[in-house]
Amino acid sequence: MILTIDIGNSNIVLGCIQDSQILFEARMATDRTKTADQYCAELKTMLELFEVSPASIEGSIVSSVVPMVQQVVVQAVERLTRKLCLTVGPGLKTGLNIKIDNPAQAGSDLIVGAVAAIERYGAPMCLVDLGTATTISVIDRDGVFRGGSIAPGVMLSLNALSGGTAQLPAISLERPRKVIGTNTVDSMRSGLLLGSAAMLDGMVERIEAELGYPTRVIATGGLAKAIVPLCKREMIVNDNLLLEGLELLYRKNVR
Repeated sequence: MILTIDIGNSNIVLGCIQDSQILFEARMATDRTKTADQYCAELKTMLELFEVSPASIEGSIVSSVVPMVQQVVVQAVERLTRKLCLTVGPGLKTGLNIKIDNPAQAGSDLIVGAVAAIERYGAPMCLVDLGTATTISVIDRDGVFRGGSIAPGVMLSLNALSGGTAQLPAISLERPRKVIGTNTVDSMRSGLLLGSAAMLDGMVERIEAELGYPTRVIATGGLAKAIVPLCKREMIVNDNLLLEGLELLYRKNVR
């Protein structure tokens, strides 16, 4: 059984995978102030909730876009499982051909998602991750990671609107009833959700024009199920893509 952990800016997603089957998936808030002992206790509680013994975990792997949290989570995992924990970064075999200006700048979450998406769906593709940031990673027809785009995520935009203006409230992200909002809340939902969907449709169209051929579109991340149904472009939603990618990378690096 493999323990896979993806540390994002807002949430830490963890899951246990056995024989390529995800036994459970859980989320914890990313907290930059917690110590390794605190994360260890929280992880132990989470495993107990799903009736998983730390002794049954043969290995673990962590990806992170928050370096200061990665270090303490790795310490916590190693303390809990009494085994070394792999981290996604330099020195880890990925099998991914990355052709950007500085390959070291590619986020570990983008690499993990790309590895899983290529394995499951094949190239070419646009891989959309709807999290704290909205990212689009481009894999060309040769399976090469070509780069992509980064935009503010929906929640980040909402927090900026409600926190940076005097009269715009914090709202729930329910599906807009129409494009033309007739009150403040409906207008915000239209702009945030339909605006994000239109941005994805437009960006994929421009990416395909630049590549010169059509691509498959795969979407993942916490807000994928809220945004993708509003898109005109057909997209495949896979909530477990990062966990699947982490298990693939673990198997590539541990014999």
